[in-house]
Order: sequence, then C-alpha cells, then structure tokens
Amino acid sequence: MQLFKYPHLVQNEILNHTEFSDLFMLSFVSNKMKKLIKSSSQMQRFRSVNTIRYNHRSARTYVCIPFHYFHDNILKIVKRDDSKNDYFQLNVSGKIVDFSISYKHKKYFPVAFHQPDGFKSLIESIHNYLLDFFGDSVEFYWEAHNYKKPIPQLENLTALLHLRHGLTESDILDMTRFENFISSSPVLKCIDSDILNVPAPMSPESKFYQAEYIETWQPEPTLPAILRYFQGRQAFLKWWKCDTQNVIEFVNKWKSGEAFHKLEHLKIKNYENEFPQNEILDAIGAQHIDHAKKPPTHILPKIYFDIAFQKEAHTDPITSYTYVVRRTDNRVASVSIDGGIFSFGVWDKTEEEFLRIVE
Repeated sequence: MQLFKYPHLVQNEILNHTEFSDLFMLSFVSNKMKKLIKSSSQMQRFRSVNTIRYNHRSARTYVCIPFHYFHDNILKIVKRDDSKNDYFQLNVSGKIVDFSISYKHKKYFPVAFHQPDGFKSLIESIHNYLLDFFGDSVEFYWEAHNYKKPIPQLENLTALLHLRHGLTESDILDMTRFENFISSSPVLKCIDSDILNVPAPMSPESKFYQAEYIETWQPEPTLPAILRYFQGRQAFLKWWKCDTQNVIEFVNKWKSGEAFHKLEHLKIKNYENEFPQNEILDAIGAQHIDHAKKPPTHILPKIYFDIAFQKEAHTDPITSYTYVVRRTDNRVASVSIDGGIFSFGVWDKTEEEFLRIVE
C-alpha cells in the first residue's frame, strides 16, 4: 500500500487505526514518513505517552509503553541469529540496523538485531531516535531484571533494578559481578529485590545504598546493611528475623544528624517476631503527643510505582502519637510500632511547626 497516494484525510484515518508498534516501525521507513506521522493527528496519541521503558532481561530487551494493567511493546531487541536470513535494513539515527517482524500474542511488532558486541551502540541509536521522536517530556526507564549487563548511561534515563535472587540454596549472589554491575550503572532510582543468599557484606560506599527507593526481602538486616548505610529517600524492608538493636541504632543515627539526611519514609516488616515497642521507644528517647489530641498523618508520593500493575502510588500512612526530633535542625519524624511493623516518617517541619498541626 502506497500511503502517500491517498488524500490527507484518508492517510490520517489509516494511521488512526494503526498500532503504536506499527506507527513506530513506519517512522523508520523514511524521513518523509516520519514527518507525516509527527505532523499528523497521530501526535495527539503520542502526546498521551509520558513514559517509555526498556525492559531488559537476560537475552532480550523490550521497548514498551506502559498503560493501565499492561505494557504495549513497540520494539524487541535481541542478538542477531546468523542462521536466519529474513532481515531487512532500516536507518535508525544514522545507524543501519537489521530488522524483522515478530508475531506474538496475536500482534505483530518489529525486532531489531545487534551483533554480539553491538548491543551498546544499537541501544544508543534507538534511544536517540526515541528522544527525537517523543521529545524530552517523556520519562525513560531502564528496568534491569538481572545483573549480567550494566545499565547504559543514556540521556534522560532513569535506572531500576528488579532482582529475585537466591530462591534456592545453590543460587548465591556473585558479589564481584553484582558490585561491578552496580558501580558501572547509573545511580538507581529504585531497587525492588529479594536477595536471600548474600555471601558477604557490600561495601559501605556501594551505589546500591544510594538508590532513591529500596524495597527488599532479606533473611536478616545486615546483608545488605540498608539500615546502616542507606542514603536514599524511601525504603520498605522485609526481614525474616528481627534485630531490635539495628532499629535503635538507625533512629539514633538519624536523631544525631550523623546519617540518613535525605530519608523521607522507612517501613520494616518483620515476619518472625514482633518489635518490642516499649524497649525501642525508651532507647530512642521518643516523645509523645497528648492522647486527647489527634496526631497528623504522614503520607508521601512513592518515588516509583508501576502504573501498569496498579501498585500503590503513595507510602503507607503513619498516624502516631510518638515522634523523635533531630538535634541538628529540630526536624520531626513520626515513629510507629505495631507488632512486627516499624514505620518511620520524616516531616518537613520543625518540632514547633509539627505540634501546631496536631489537632
């Protein structure tokens, strides 16, 4: 079908019924086709896209657009298979790239191929094309699901790590490889992990602890030692075994101003034991709001949440009669202990300002 032979109205009608992946593929055909798509009514559809994700797994990377409840894959990136010959070539940001068309889940979408040593250059070309096509109003996320390849350093790219590791006793974290992955990747916005078999402590200077948001399940609190070295803003820690002293040490470090300067919200869920409420509150010098009054509720937007899977967009609310004060700036943090759950929410208020919002 020769699209340019049709009147403008018919062209738009055809494009209106074309999938995102097909529109994206058509834009590679020529500068004339790319200009038609960018200048047509299709750009109204593209303006509704505010996030693009590179979903990277062991041998493939999907470029996808997240919507409610699903991801729309617009491109798949894999290593070239020289036993096949059904490739055609297109120009992507000045780089000639081998493509084919894949059919999966009742849908066609393009596949881009790279040579064994050509993954980095292909990703850079595709990313530059996407930046030009969608503009800088779109957020780009790289979601790594393993630690085999470092996350590339690309313009306007936010890095995420989803890791399920150590589900069997023989599946032990390769510390050297993992630390190399972390150190050569951008600082991570989010780490969502179950890391069970960690054979040794991570370096206190590891970029692992610099992630803005960490959600992790681990058997005990020192591998990794997030409560000791975390430098980010929000954390949700799931432990199998409680260590009361680690919690006390964490709060006292925050109170002294020694660490956790950017912390906004922290929640610990302990599966085996309950936290000894009175022991912890006494040890951290907690202060109390009059029970005749109503304390304010601490809640914040999460640093990261997955709209496609409808994960909660806000931190769990903390409404507590107990709080602590940081000595260096008089900042307040609400403290809540409820069975096996410890919650800590930092207010952007001094103690005087905080007490004024107590009803």
